[in-house]
Amino acid sequence: MDYIIYFAITIGILVFIHELGHFLAAKMTGMRVDVFAIGFGKRLFGYNKKTGFTFGNLPKDFDGEGNTDYRLSMLPLGGYVKIAGMVDESFDTEFANKEPQPYEFRSKNFWQKSFVITAGVLMNLLLAVLIFWGANFFKGKPVTLTTTVGYVKTDSPADSIGFMKGDVIQSINGAVVVSWDDIRNEIYINTIGEDLNVKVLRNGVEENIFASRKMIPDIEKQGELISPDGFKPYVAEVMKDSPAEKAGLLSGDIIVALNGKPLGSSAEFIEIVSQKAGVELNAEVLRGTETLNIPVTPGSDGKIGIAINDIFEGKSEYKTFGFFESFYVAGVDLVNLTKVTFSVAGKVIGGQVEFGKAFGGPVRIAQLAAKSADVGIESFLFFLAVLSLSLALINIMPFPVLDGGHLLMIIIETIARREIPVKVKIAINNTGFVLLLLLMVFIVYNDILSL
Repeated sequence: MDYIIYFAITIGILVFIHELGHFLAAKMTGMRVDVFAIGFGKRLFGYNKKTGFTFGNLPKDFDGEGNTDYRLSMLPLGGYVKIAGMVDESFDTEFANKEPQPYEFRSKNFWQKSFVITAGVLMNLLLAVLIFWGANFFKGKPVTLTTTVGYVKTDSPADSIGFMKGDVIQSINGAVVVSWDDIRNEIYINTIGEDLNVKVLRNGVEENIFASRKMIPDIEKQGELISPDGFKPYVAEVMKDSPAEKAGLLSGDIIVALNGKPLGSSAEFIEIVSQKAGVELNAEVLRGTETLNIPVTPGSDGKIGIAINDIFEGKSEYKTFGFFESFYVAGVDLVNLTKVTFSVAGKVIGGQVEFGKAFGGPVRIAQLAAKSADVGIESFLFFLAVLSLSLALINIMPFPVLDGGHLLMIIIETIARREIPVKVKIAINNTGFVLLLLLMVFIVYNDILSL
């Protein structure tokens, strides 16, 4: 249910912003907007000044006389703005047999048409910029100031590759890294589809670790390959009558070490405890500003009865930016994400990256929307910004039905100095619509396989 709710919220926001761009641009250039729809297909309900609020479809011969019908339709996988005198997703061609009217799309000049067609993409870009700007200005960018590996689980992908706790990562495929954020970007973004050559400093000696891309886990399913030094196990809850409660552990305690061995994550804590059933362990605990040594004995099931999370106790900082500088940084973020998007698309075409891992449909969007919302509003807004940018890049592609396809036809008509026949436009849009539906079915199929 969470997936459905967050999918509806995410798509609703993005579609509304996109279509609002078309709507406002059409109004600014004197065009009549007959319909502003969220979703496709049957009209569930809507409002216009002529009939007021009504349920169901309007009569086929309904004429809003210039009043826009704002509606919610049955299929919530997009939306559209129906502009008078334009062949669009509604495939309405009744206007073609009449003389062009001053308020119609077809009567406007090249620049006005182009502005209206690209306004949705511009609004999606603006939304992404504003979210990135807000994050940069109000909070800044978090930077984890370490390149040291905190923990490597036995028999994990990182262990198989050859990473060891305490390795100081210096470069990845030749790119120097100075923070954990650099490491994450190099492993999961900048080198996607490539094998890794990681230079590390181990006990004062430089070594190279090689890993094929197949050995790198899917971050969404299996988590990150390696985690930074600085994470400590955090006691979120102590179960009643458990060994932990009897030993004196409290919610909020940070477990720094077990039997004198420093801990790098809750996973390391669990691994040690699960192997010491019935054996007393000395837990070094940080409680507020006080350090305590608490002996605790795991039960026969290898558990001490706590809910445990990770808390970062290492070095980190927020790099802050000024009002105008935040816009510049937001622009840089968008450019970098755009480069990554096209890079990934190129690698999919080249067969270096699986299609299903690079592209996602409604199911994938619902999953990621719910996960990001669970983390917090900042995470959800960042996901929304990335998705808004993706929507803008996809829509501007010169493909039938998409905004880029409409723009291409406008350019062709301007060069040829004559309008493309309406029947040809309908045929082109129908073909594009069918191809998009087939692509959507394929993407949804891949989404389901990846569950």
